[in-house]
Amino acid sequence: MTGSNLEAEIFNETHLGRMYRSKQRLRDRYALYKLLGRGGFGVTFLARDTQLPGSPVCVIKQLCPKNQDDVTLSKARQRFEQEAKTLAQLGSHSQIPQLLDYFEIEGEFYLVQEYIHGRTLSQEIRRTGAWSEEEVKKFLQEFLPLLRYVHRRHVIHRDIKPSNILRCRDDGRLVLIDFGAVKEKFAIAESKTIRSAISTHFVGTIGFSPPEQLAMRPVFASDIYALGMTCLYLLSAKPPIEYEYEPLTGEVKWYNLVRVSDHFGRILDKMLKLTPRDRFKSADDVLRVLELESYLETLKPCMSNHPLSAPVERSYQKPEFISPLMRTAIAIREWQARRDAKRRHEG
Repeated sequence: MTGSNLEAEIFNETHLGRMYRSKQRLRDRYALYKLLGRGGFGVTFLARDTQLPGSPVCVIKQLCPKNQDDVTLSKARQRFEQEAKTLAQLGSHSQIPQLLDYFEIEGEFYLVQEYIHGRTLSQEIRRTGAWSEEEVKKFLQEFLPLLRYVHRRHVIHRDIKPSNILRCRDDGRLVLIDFGAVKEKFAIAESKTIRSAISTHFVGTIGFSPPEQLAMRPVFASDIYALGMTCLYLLSAKPPIEYEYEPLTGEVKWYNLVRVSDHFGRILDKMLKLTPRDRFKSADDVLRVLELESYLETLKPCMSNHPLSAPVERSYQKPEFISPLMRTAIAIREWQARRDAKRRHEG
């Protein structure tokens, strides 16, 4: 379907589209003036709130799933309502679009959000090309505190990817969008029943979502994996469909894709582990290891290059008072010992 045909379908077959064409105001308040697009969940328009001073711009979503069977429609309504509840739960945060309104008119559901003027990271990459390692680290240092905020409110985003992260044009801040929107037809399966179940229940994007999320058992670490895949996209300017994967394990062969420092490579490696228990468990865990890099040169004189015979054996005595610097050095030595022991065992 061409762009003009798609627009004609939206304007003719959706309530928001018909109101846009007739120049009517939704609820005698919202003046629609631009179509943003259509996804699996419905349509999105830009509008002005004429009841507020200055008629500020907002985003209005109407729920109208492409698949109208009863099961899909029921799930779509649940997810649409869940997005509104999630945005309300997250409250007012400068890096999350604020929920302004949520209502139903004659069986049609609408969600009104703050409009963030900016570009997605995927749009940035298409314009500027791949980022450097330092740029990606800076991105993580800004984004991880936001992810920590979301997780501490018991929310798993489930669809972190470059097209769901905006760079605000006004002040350059990163904004995370799309909390709980219904996704459809992301997987192809032999069984129609299985295909229906996946398209109805699965929220996420193939390539960015980890295995446990495809199995509809997402955990907080699922967002860490998606963030790791986002980093690979930013470093390579290539989507996951172009990556190579280990045939036996299914792990992405990212080391053939980008060149990064050893320290950052270890961070990426742990973010992209297929099994949640092997991954970083929280945004704070990633931040701690990321920030440790700036201390590595200072800590080198405190660290031995000789591996310990076992993680529990130590050739030093801990003093009664351990400075923060020494505590970090001890932690690094223990981590090195565990890593070397694991390598010897695998070898």
